[in-house]
Amino acid sequence: MFPLLESIKILDGMLQNLAYHQYRFEASYFKMFKKLTKIKLVDLIEVPEENQKGIVKLRFLYNQNNCFCQYMTYKPKEIHKLKLIFKDNIRYPLKLTDRRLLDQLRLQKGPADDILIVKQQRITDTSFTNIVLFDGQTWWTPQYPLLHGTARSRLMDEKKIKAADILYTDLSSFKSFKLINALLDFEEVKAYPVSHILL
Repeated sequence: MFPLLESIKILDGMLQNLAYHQYRFEASYFKMFKKLTKIKLVDLIEVPEENQKGIVKLRFLYNQNNCFCQYMTYKPKEIHKLKLIFKDNIRYPLKLTDRRLLDQLRLQKGPADDILIVKQQRITDTSFTNIVLFDGQTWWTPQYPLLHGTARSRLMDEKKIKAADILYTDLSSFKSFKLINALLDFEEVKAYPVSHILL
């Protein structure tokens, strides 16, 4: 019923990073439904009183004509180790509610906490985040992610991270990594050594 979604962070009742969610919403709407939209997310979202305190995750689900808002208390997942999973034909260009392919791949994570997907030898994303890698001076993110995350876009615009074509064989040249998305703040999430990425 609702093929697309935006996951939006709400902090003390305020929608975060909304300009980037609006941009991706419009782009996704056009790709999925082959038409432009003048819909503004801010006009459709009214945060309930019970969700005005602390960090809340909003799942904004939508189709061509309707939308639905789900509000939930946010508890970040503890992700310490990643397992490399190779999948050359994977595509996930839109933020879809149907995550069956990603969920199936995640079943292969073994003792790790999540997967890191390699497409045609290139590092892409985990099952639900973009990744950034530190070489001792600069934070880099893959040039070709599966999904262009809103936090990734903002951090690139702010010059806090840079994009590069990163092969899985390049991982040894990095020292640490962080996982980012709309709910995981780059400045606050913990960095882990690259040795926590398992072949």
